[in-house]
Amino acid sequence: MGAIWAARDFCLFLLLLNSRQSAALPEIRDVDECKFNNGGCQHTCVNTMGSYECRCKEGFFLSDNQHTCIHRSVEGLNCMNKDHGCAHICKETPKGGVACECRPGFELARNQRDCILTCNHGNGGCQHTCEDTENGPICRCHVRYTLQPDKRSCVERDESTTESADHNATSFTEVDKRVKRRLLMETCAVNNGGCDCTCKDTSTGVRCSCPVGFTLQPDGKTCKDIDECEHHNGGCEHFCRNTIGSFECNCRKGFKLLTDERSCQDIDECFFERTCDHTCVNSPGGFQCLCNKGYTMYGLAHCGDINECSVNNGGCEQGCENTMGGFECFCHPGYKLHWNKKDCIEAEGLPPAKPTFKPTLNCSKQEGGDRCFLTCQSQVHISSGTEDSYTVTCGMPLPCLAEAQKNNSGSQCLGPEMANVPRIKTTATFKSGAPKCNLKRSQEKLKENLNSAHSDSRFLFTENVQFSYVSLRCSSSGQRTRSRHGRKAGEEDGTSITAEFELDVNLEEVTAESCDLNCVRRRSEKRLRKTIRTLRKSINREQFHLHFAGSDYELSKTLGQPAELPGHCVGGQVLVGRKCVSCSVGTYFDGDQGRCVLCPAGTYQDEEGQLSCEVCPGPEGRDVSKVVGARNMSECGGQCSPGQYSHDGFIPCLPCPLGTYQLEVGRTSCFPCGGNLVTKRSGAVTFQECETKVQCSPGHYYNTSTHRCIRCPMGTYQGEFGQNYCVACPGNTTTDFDGSTNIMQCKNRHCGGELGDFTGYIESPNYPGNYPANVECTWTINPPPKRRILIVVPEIYLPIEDECGDYLVMRKSSLSNSVTTYETCQTYERPIAFTSRSKRLWIQFRSNEGNSGKGFQVPYVTYDEDYQELIEDIVRDGRLYASENHQEILKDKKLMKALFDVLAHPQNFFNYTAQESREMFPKSFIRFLRSKVLRFLRP
Repeated sequence: MGAIWAARDFCLFLLLLNSRQSAALPEIRDVDECKFNNGGCQHTCVNTMGSYECRCKEGFFLSDNQHTCIHRSVEGLNCMNKDHGCAHICKETPKGGVACECRPGFELARNQRDCILTCNHGNGGCQHTCEDTENGPICRCHVRYTLQPDKRSCVERDESTTESADHNATSFTEVDKRVKRRLLMETCAVNNGGCDCTCKDTSTGVRCSCPVGFTLQPDGKTCKDIDECEHHNGGCEHFCRNTIGSFECNCRKGFKLLTDERSCQDIDECFFERTCDHTCVNSPGGFQCLCNKGYTMYGLAHCGDINECSVNNGGCEQGCENTMGGFECFCHPGYKLHWNKKDCIEAEGLPPAKPTFKPTLNCSKQEGGDRCFLTCQSQVHISSGTEDSYTVTCGMPLPCLAEAQKNNSGSQCLGPEMANVPRIKTTATFKSGAPKCNLKRSQEKLKENLNSAHSDSRFLFTENVQFSYVSLRCSSSGQRTRSRHGRKAGEEDGTSITAEFELDVNLEEVTAESCDLNCVRRRSEKRLRKTIRTLRKSINREQFHLHFAGSDYELSKTLGQPAELPGHCVGGQVLVGRKCVSCSVGTYFDGDQGRCVLCPAGTYQDEEGQLSCEVCPGPEGRDVSKVVGARNMSECGGQCSPGQYSHDGFIPCLPCPLGTYQLEVGRTSCFPCGGNLVTKRSGAVTFQECETKVQCSPGHYYNTSTHRCIRCPMGTYQGEFGQNYCVACPGNTTTDFDGSTNIMQCKNRHCGGELGDFTGYIESPNYPGNYPANVECTWTINPPPKRRILIVVPEIYLPIEDECGDYLVMRKSSLSNSVTTYETCQTYERPIAFTSRSKRLWIQFRSNEGNSGKGFQVPYVTYDEDYQELIEDIVRDGRLYASENHQEILKDKKLMKALFDVLAHPQNFFNYTAQESREMFPKSFIRFLRSKVLRFLRP
């Protein structure tokens, strides 16, 4: 009966672990793991009876994980020496030399080089019983069987040869009895009764049966696999793949398999915080990254500031100054900026401008502390930057122009249009304990409180300052924009508010006798420093309130308070269902009504999520536009169309003369083609209508001085024909070469990643966009004491070249002969996990001058070295990579983050409920891990 149980155990092992019978039992069919994803091997997969093994090409050797191959160009390393003597696995020791190891089912011989086969590997090749000895396994046969010359197979003895000649005349009845007796002698103890799988002894002989997923054939012995995918797609929602004895459901890209191992669910890529720089919009099977106004996309997920001034001077008639998320035109002395904010008109004889309400800061002592109110009635602008950040501005800034005068400290700007009104400009940063930036509408009546503070003598204003311009920018210290360039994990999280103040010096305080202009300026600076100290106290006490365009706001007091809760949407947003939605262009948020309202006639709004609308431009005495909900300045009506101009930008208009063009509305002049070029007609809209000597192709611009096409210099690009400019790359990006034709050729050269003691990741520059050419990155992972490093390479995209121009290497140190853990210069879409061969890792990525590719993002975790045996047992098992569903788990950033979290801090396992744990991973993956853990915990 012992043989029966052995056969049953083997059948179960066949179904659950994809193993196979040895060559001596032909009835059990071998499953070739190498057919599925190359068995997880990086180079060559070799199928064997009952197992498989990975092998490497010439010049490579197999790493400790038994799947990846390491290339060595440096001679003298012992394991690279073909005479290292190891029969199976050569492993480099920290102190030099080699240590040999054997594959599972083999034992290391006394000479510490050879490997001896044991009965644990395919029953030692024996057909019946196997016995281990010092010299290897010895095969034996059951009773009435004889061992063959091959010392492995067994055959039944022929009893007829031992009978005497006197029995040759036995009657037919006696022969029949002997046949029946032989049939009754057929037992499951001998060759499993001839059954492929399960054998059961009965009174009439053996009875064969097949496991689930197989069907018994007419011969009563053979089991045939059932193709479940032929019937209703196996119940799979997307794809069905038949396997030996079973089947597997797979999902389309962008979806993951649920725990029922049939259904597919969309992967919310936006859940992972590093997916997009600004806004991430999830969709079934994919996602889209969006950038805020004034920024443009590069590298598929990054947002960089647009340098508008690089394109025809930003459309400015005179000067152009680029700013983060925008730009500003300015004029030379004696001129004033037109209402269209681009043209310049003479400053003499202008009618006085309408008075504007300046932003006012009021602070008072209340309940033993400082409480401050910032009030702004007009020229309010609010925008969201990266996630958990916002910027609020009020008033009009006065840029320091090239012609402006500056004092020695740089804190005073003398604009040419306000030469007699010096302005003080300063910046201060305030720390806040809130983990996220959240500007929420206040539940209190701040306006009433402010009015009562004015009338109540108990609350005297300690500060009452009128600014010309205020900018408040809130950002979280743990933002992903920092982590992309190597932010050290564990930095103190929180928020900071960067405030910019511009204050006009009060010229009425200037007296010829006691205090001149410089004296008044110094007094103003002193008062401003005192005001900032008071404001800092109020922010620390969370007593800083904002009153913008009729709506009241305050900094969030509740840590981590979600914006989706009713009444807690950020400024410029309204609650729709259970989600906060920004007010669309052409509308603004009305604080009194608590909803988005169309911009009234005579106003417009060209941005989302704003608290007020901008006044439509127009000359004095002109009728107000009757358009409601205008989405930009041109919808206000009355302006000159592109290709036209007038003295004030309004109708009646004239067409641009020959040799000039204008592509914007409401302009007072047209741009000349330059170089004595003419246009085919008047009223030209773009430079492309200028009759150039030659038409320039993309990647070039037309030089009106030389009348030649010039290649766009590095850091710029041009994707159109016949243009006279090149566009500057956004943000801190540049191009690999000159003559670039697309913004996707603009790349960030910063080496990405976030290195922490417990978890972290490294990524190629500009990821997930193509990395730049001729770049070199170096990272070092130093785990805490008694911790080891586990690395997962979900996928890596490097151009395949014979010379390995681009490569990624991980080794103990920068020395070329140090212990190497991983090295590759090719593209591998199949994931691989492995443990570091050294306690610390030095990682280098290098690209040559001509290559580029998508690159990689590689996460890692450090774990307690007591789990070393368990972790290595998991990552070295080919079943971890054979299933496509298991491969998708290793690529799923959300699931890997949860796994790494528990590996780094096992106590965090209790942060997940039992249901959450069950719903995270397919059952096959749970079964795979459970078997490993139980074996590890078994005493």
